[in-house]
Amino acid sequence: MTCAGDARDSIIRQYIDIYGVTFNRRCVDDSKPSNLMENLMRKFESKTVVVTGGGGGIGGATCRRFAREGAKVAVYDMNLEAAEKVASGIRDEGGQAQAFRCDITDRASVDKAVEATQQNVGPIDVLVNNAGWDVFKPFTKTEPAQWDKLIAINLTGALHMHHAVLPGMAARKAGRIVNIASDAARVGSSGEAVYAACKGGLVAFSKTIAREHARHGITVNVVCPGPTDTALFADYKEGAGNPEKLMEAFTRSIPLGRIGQPDDLPGAILFFASEDAAFVTGQVLSVSGGLTMNG
Repeated sequence: MTCAGDARDSIIRQYIDIYGVTFNRRCVDDSKPSNLMENLMRKFESKTVVVTGGGGGIGGATCRRFAREGAKVAVYDMNLEAAEKVASGIRDEGGQAQAFRCDITDRASVDKAVEATQQNVGPIDVLVNNAGWDVFKPFTKTEPAQWDKLIAINLTGALHMHHAVLPGMAARKAGRIVNIASDAARVGSSGEAVYAACKGGLVAFSKTIAREHARHGITVNVVCPGPTDTALFADYKEGAGNPEKLMEAFTRSIPLGRIGQPDDLPGAILFFASEDAAFVTGQVLSVSGGLTMNG
């Protein structure tokens, strides 16, 4: 057994500065790999994180990333089987996660899920509003019933979640909310008129809530995915009638040369949810491979 040398101490001090981690220096066995870096990266240790739409592509990737960084994850989804699959996978990797059925369009369902989370997991520290749905048609070919469903899922659902979670965060004078909108909210998108309107509304709502609750130590920020390889995007391609041609056109138009993957999103989401973003609120970040660029 030998004590860590100056070089290692220097590296450790750098990570303490970056991640705000404190611990007692101790002798270590240099012949064995250290899990120090793994421990330093667990920014969300003991934090309770709720992710809506957690059984899907982006939602599932986000849940797994939070769990790997120490969070206790509440996986919300209307499809309980999908939510449990994600939660079970996290537990198999040694993480903490619990699945909850939650229909965000139904306030009673939201209240039930939030109450169960607070009782069984803990007070909610982070809320990620990720659930969404779309229909891909020119606006004049859509029907009012479709508008109602789009608004209920993509806008009203997020309002329900905020309304249920914000009082507890405000009482504790702390909280992080990350809303998943879309680049369609920023620049428009043909065939997604009502979806874009909902996501644009979510952006404006997020900025307003960020102002109203800054005094409570709550930050509210928005991540806008570009085209991302999810079930929703698969439906979009099929609705276009020529999926291969559409995929080729998207790929050509994205400066980084590929469609996004679900694992491209958690980094931005976790940044907004972390202490690194403690002085960031009311902001909108596009994760689109450069498809949309706006100052």
